[in-house]
Parts: sequence; C-alpha cells; structure tokens
Amino acid sequence: MDTPLSTIAVVGLGTMGTGIAEVLTRAGREVIGIDVSEAAARKAVASLEASTARAVLRERITEQERHDILARFRTFSDLQAAADAELVIEVVPENYEIKQQVFRELDAVVSPTTILATGTNALSVTRLAAESQRPERVLGLHFFNPAPAMKLVEVVSSVLTAPPAVESVTRLARELGKEPVAVGDRPGFVADGLLFGYLNQAAAMYEANYASREDIDAAMKLGCGLPMGPLALLDLIGIDTARTVLEAMYAASHDRLHAPAPVLGQLSEAGLTGRKAGRGFYTYDAPGSQNTVPDALTPAESTGAVAGRDVSSVGVAGSGTMASGIAEVFAKAGYAVVLAARSQEKADTAKARIAKSLGRSVSKGRLTEEARDETLARITAAGSLDSFADVDLAVEAVAEDLEIKRELFATLDKVCKPGAVLATTTSSLPVVAVARVTSRPEDVIGMHFFNPAPAMKLVEVVRTVLTADDVHATVREVCLKVRKHPVDCGDRAGFIVNALLFPYLNNAIKMVEEHYATLDDIDAAMKLGGGYPMGPFELLDVVGLDVSLAIEKVLHSEFRDPGLAPAPLLEHLVAAGCLGRKTGRGFREYARR
Repeated sequence: MDTPLSTIAVVGLGTMGTGIAEVLTRAGREVIGIDVSEAAARKAVASLEASTARAVLRERITEQERHDILARFRTFSDLQAAADAELVIEVVPENYEIKQQVFRELDAVVSPTTILATGTNALSVTRLAAESQRPERVLGLHFFNPAPAMKLVEVVSSVLTAPPAVESVTRLARELGKEPVAVGDRPGFVADGLLFGYLNQAAAMYEANYASREDIDAAMKLGCGLPMGPLALLDLIGIDTARTVLEAMYAASHDRLHAPAPVLGQLSEAGLTGRKAGRGFYTYDAPGSQNTVPDALTPAESTGAVAGRDVSSVGVAGSGTMASGIAEVFAKAGYAVVLAARSQEKADTAKARIAKSLGRSVSKGRLTEEARDETLARITAAGSLDSFADVDLAVEAVAEDLEIKRELFATLDKVCKPGAVLATTTSSLPVVAVARVTSRPEDVIGMHFFNPAPAMKLVEVVRTVLTADDVHATVREVCLKVRKHPVDCGDRAGFIVNALLFPYLNNAIKMVEEHYATLDDIDAAMKLGGGYPMGPFELLDVVGLDVSLAIEKVLHSEFRDPGLAPAPLLEHLVAAGCLGRKTGRGFREYARR
C-alpha cells in the first residue's frame, strides 16, 4: 500500500488547475492551490464559490457541504506551501523550462514519499522525471477540460515510474469518479495523440480552401455525431496550445500528419489564438466568449443569383440499405420516387424495407399511419433503369465500385431526359470519373448521404470542375427541401468527413499495433476525453473493416502521404475475413445472430 493521498497541492490555478482543485475538494481532499499570481488565486476561489453556490441552488449539495468544500481549499503564492502534500499536480504552462523549475523547487520542499504529477499533454514525462531527484515518484496525470465534467484521466508512466505510485494515483482517480486509463509516455498520449492529428488535418483542409470553416465543422458534427466541429474546437483549446502539442508530436513521430498546418503558426504569431483572444478561426464578441459574431468570412445569405432546376420526381438506383433509405427520405418530403433495382424482385424487397422502416416510425409515434401510406404510395418499385425516363433527379446508390458506377451512368445518360440532374452517392470515388462517361458531365454531381439516410442530417454536395452552377443550386435546394444540411466540397478523395475520419481511425489502429494501448482503453479515451459517440474500434467494426480499408487505400493513393498508408493490422484482419460486426468478428468478436 502506497501513501494515502488526502492532502494534494495543485500548482498553477488557470482554468485546468482550478477545475482539478474543484474535483479534489468536492471529493473530500485537502487542497493547497499555488500560483505566483494572486489574481489567479482569487479567481480560482471565486470560481469554486460560484460553482458550489450553483450546486446548492440545484440541491446537489447542502449549504454545510458547500462550507466544508470551501474550507478545504487554501491558496498560496509560494511552493513552500506544498511541503505537507502527499501528491502535487502541476498544471503550469506547456514549457519544459517552467515545468523543470517547478519540479526542482518541489524536490527541495516535499517529502521523499510525495508523488509529483505533471498535467502535461504534450511534453515528455520521462524527461521531467529524469531531471528530478525522485524519478520513480514522477508520473503524468492528464485531466481533460472542463475537469469537473470530463470523466477521463490518463495516468502516464515513464520507464522510471514505480508501480506503487501509479497504483496510488489510479486509485485516487477512481475515488474522484473518473475513469483512469493507463498509458505510456509519448506526445499526446492516447486521446490528444489521436485528436490533434485530426484537428491538424482539418486546419490544413481549411487552409487549402477546400471547404469553408462552417462546412467543415458542420460536416464533422452531423456526419460523425461530434459535439463540436474541429475548427471551433481548436478555438476552444487555443490555437497556440494545439500548435505546441503538434510540434511535440511531430518531433517524436516525424509523421507529416502531425506537422502543424502553417495556418496554426500564422494565427498564433498574430495573437489570434481562439476564444481566449476573441478571434481565431472564428470571431467572438469578446475575449473568452463562446458567442461568435459575423466577420469577413461569414457566408453571405443566398441571393438566389443562380436558379435551380425544377425537381418533382426522383429516381433512386439500387436495392441496398442506402438506396432504400434515400428513397424513403425523398418520398417523405413529398417527391414522386422511382426505386429501380436490377430486378423487380430486388426492387420490391427494397420497398418492403422502406415499409418496415416507416412502420417502426408509426409504432414510435413519429409518423401517422396516414402519412406512412401516403409516403409508400409515392414510391414506385421498378426492375429496370428505363423507368427513369421522366425523373428530374436520378440518384445512384449502388456498389462502391468505379466500373459499376461508370456503367450505370452510361445507362442513365441514355435513359434520362435532357436537363435531368444525375447524382452519385459515392463516398470515396472521383465524381468526375463517372461524369465523363456521359454526354452531359455538366449535369453530374455528388450527393453523399450518410447511413442511415433517414436519420443522418448531412449531405456532402460534391461538384466537379465540369458541374453546372444551376445543377449545384438544384441539389442544394433539394437537400433543404428533404431537411438535410448540405455542405459544399470539391471532387477529391474522402470529401470532408471521410478525409478527416479515416486517418484518425488508421492512427488508432497503429497505436494497437505498437502495443501502446488496448482497444478498450483507446475507445474509452476517445469517448470520455473527446466526446466521441463511439470509440474508433467500435466504429471500425460497425462500418466494416473492408470498407474502411478501401477508403484508406483511396486516400493514400490520392494524397500520397506515407502517414495515410493503411495500418498492416487492418489489412491482415480483412485478409482473414474479419470484417467487423457483419461477419461476427473484427477488432472484437460478436455473438452470431
């Protein structure tokens, strides 16, 4: 049994230090808050007073409990105050020199049994430990912001850390109501190691003018269920902080995906570091505010300069889940829909799937029986693409195979009337490649729906260099009429969502390959620390490892970045037929149904 951790010092009373102090005092620990700035100490006390007052109002704690919590928090300006602490957690700025100075002074003050924890998320714990007089008592304790709300704590061991120290801190984290994840010492650890690579790629995408900041953020929120878009999150974290983390990650990995996008350096050097400065990727009404205000980059309201084409009937080609889902979306919105498959039997099966889906909506009270019957009546099941002769918009949702799609578009070109818009739902293939097999490439566009189409709000609208303006306007108008959120992007591999999502998933696989962390710890870290609705390995098994590998290969082929090469473990699992939930085994095993 190691030292009981009842008296804990927190060095650095910024946002994170104040949050950690609150978590500790609420859990019954005596907390010594230390900051060279008396103003910071006063602000920390005021913050604890305000949060506990709100807790009393909400009847989560009593007035006596509030009094006891406040009494357990004392602030000082000198590190000598940490002399009696059994654990010291430093959360000073991410700078080696500052942290080393704090550790040197603490070495001279605290007991030999005291554990020294660094709150760094980017710097080497091993380097800090090696320069301490007690390297076996030094570890990382990485809380996430806001500390009172976020459940994840990464417990970081160096090669020098003694197991009893790790056990004590892990036990403390659990007693605080947190979920501790044990990780080794590398920049970013698990959560930030995966998160910041993704954020960096989003910044680079924005910098390349591939998509607007609003569309990038909307795509990741609506397409992946994330609580915030990547550029808004960079503003919240601090663009200078993100740049520091990425520099540390790149120094260790030499992976170009971790080399900070130049725009991060430009914004940092200009002092446009995000919310705290009042401006970053977005502009805010005041420093520290979360409220954005319009600026020069805010999209103008549509002036209707380009009118779209009239669309009253829609053809959907395909018989799978995506095709039936898209047909359901259009029929619900009042469009006459022709659902065409390779045979009448397949088309009827697809329509039956829609009927079943609508039935579930009726049973849940989301749809009336009358609305269900009207929706189904708008759908005509057909066994041939010849039925598309009179549709105004044709949407294909067939297999993700370029030759299959090219053959289909060649047929649509012959069947569909002049002026009909031809759309592909491809998630990774070049739209222009299918457009060029037609005699009217200006009428071809990408409409990438997400699965399940009736539930997912996002549609990526992909125009090629040949797509006509009125075709683009038509598809955006149609998206709004079917209550979807359209985002514009160019015709390149992955578009927005997959181009940002799959490198993140690939990097998670590499962590497992390198034996850095377990599947369960990585999934927990991203759900608890990043707010992701699913961990990366849960998501990979749902998407399908074969689908994931195909998208990774397309991204790697287009961008030629070594960091995008599919992880060998993914290739091995696919070769073994372990494709995820659909085969009963992927990264995890599933019960056969």
